[in-house]
Amino acid sequence: MSSAAKDSSSANDLLKNSTLYREFQAEREEILRHKWLESEKAGYDVGFERALTDWIIKHRASWRRARHAAAQN
Repeated sequence: MSSAAKDSSSANDLLKNSTLYREFQAEREEILRHKWLESEKAGYDVGFERALTDWIIKHRASWRRARHAAAQN
């Protein structure tokens, strides 16, 4: 493996293990879950942007508070 490939691999590992990346992944999963639920209710795919906007307005603040509270315990 070349030096550049090793550097890239270790950078990817660092990114995937970072708190910011884990928070991003957890939030993305919640948005996709919300998209699925809202699409089921509507009877059609509501789309990612609509689900994202709806989730941010209705659920993001409480989700973050609950997640941070759980992390403190």
